Amino acid sequence: MKVTLIAHSPEPEKVIAAAAKLCYSASDIDNLLDNLTPEKTTSFVEMLSNIGHESPIEHASFTFGIEGVSRALLAQITRHRIASFSVQSQRYVKNKNFTFVTPPEIENNPDAKEVFLKSMNDSITAYNNIADILEKKYFAEYTNDGMDEKSAKTKAEKKAIEDARFVLPNAAETKMVVTMNARSLHNFFRLRCCTRAQWEIKAVADEMLRLCSEVAPTLFKNAGPSCATGACSEGKMSCMKMKEMKEFYKELKNGKTDSN
Repeated sequence: MKVTLIAHSPEPEKVIAAAAKLCYSASDIDNLLDNLTPEKTTSFVEMLSNIGHESPIEHASFTFGIEGVSRALLAQITRHRIASFSVQSQRYVKNKNFTFVTPPEIENNPDAKEVFLKSMNDSITAYNNIADILEKKYFAEYTNDGMDEKSAKTKAEKKAIEDARFVLPNAAETKMVVTMNARSLHNFFRLRCCTRAQWEIKAVADEMLRLCSEVAPTLFKNAGPSCATGACSEGKMSCMKMKEMKEFYKELKNGKTDSN
């Protein structure tokens, strides 16, 4: 797994502070950024956090490149609707020898790993066989219709993998670009940094939070699972590891731990 912060709003905390300033003062747009010193910017962002006024933080956005993750993760992360996703297509990109993500519990169990690897190899074989069969069928159809061989081959391959991909497993690796505003990120971190989140999306969320904290430490000071800054919100489903979680996220935001 690799997570990269590709881009973010320039001076995200200052942009948010400017929006908050407009809400609470008689400032005009032309002078909104005037006198917004680092100290005043921090004060505005902290005030928003303290009073629970979240809409101004939507004005800052963060774009991540995520790779080395599974299609299973894709199904989870796209449930966060206030976000933008661009995902490597299995319809247009042929996975002749696709790579896959192995869950740690399977990796560490020889018997389970043996079954898992056989399943992955069987999927690769099935995918390639189906793609070859369909590609030959479509190629013949297109050339019989008068299409030149080069164009027919390209079109036949794309058409073939459209259906061949149905045998690819959730473990198949994918890549994506994800953009969220800061408010959506806070919600994402609250849910996905929790120990009850699935291991892969938790690892991605932790790394995203670490990267965000580097560029906007005040904005993400209280981000993370609910127990990192307050009480656990999971009720009887709590992991009961609040102390460890508080310490982990304190160190993560200060750059003292590797979230991976």
